[in-house]
Amino acid sequence: MYRIVLVDDHAIVREGFKHLIEREPDLDVVAECRSAEEALETVIAAAPDLVALDLSLPDGGGLPLIEHLRSAVPTTRVVVLSMHDSEPYVSEALRRGAHGYVTKGAAPEELVAGLRAVLQGERFLSSDLAQPRAQAGQGDPAPLRRLTLRERDVFLLLARGLTAKQAAAELGIGQKTVYIHRASLMAKLETASELELFRLAVTHGLIEG
Repeated sequence: MYRIVLVDDHAIVREGFKHLIEREPDLDVVAECRSAEEALETVIAAAPDLVALDLSLPDGGGLPLIEHLRSAVPTTRVVVLSMHDSEPYVSEALRRGAHGYVTKGAAPEELVAGLRAVLQGERFLSSDLAQPRAQAGQGDPAPLRRLTLRERDVFLLLARGLTAKQAAAELGIGQKTVYIHRASLMAKLETASELELFRLAVTHGLIEG
């Protein structure tokens, strides 16, 4: 029996996924979480075979959570179940360690197939993502490839309008460290202000304008 944890802040969505997954005799949803913090605590305690998570969570989002989960429980596989189907989200999720990415618009049987593929050690993308990525050469947005993972975290938070102090609290690092990352990422991206970071994030589909 494969043990699965669902992470989504919408109860109706979790219930739908749970019903679909538990129709399979060898798949069992052992926990449901509404936030990144709750998910990390639950996964560390339960060490499930797989975590299926949304990217839009109320306390910082699913992208940093992927990295935290992969670091804390390396044996647990991670599949993103998201409404976001644009290339930057997919590339970023995979870069941070996700083993699969399935859009919420995919067919139910494709979701189950994706979970099974990842549980068997494969990487899986739903069909609405795989073909466009193949045609585009699976490329990331070129300017963002220059950033480290921590610089990407700081970039996204500053682009969303958080102050350096708020970003430091969100990431659990010092405010001085945020300023260091800010200076580095702005130099790499050739930007001079948070407004330019916002515009760049919007251009690449990482946040809504």
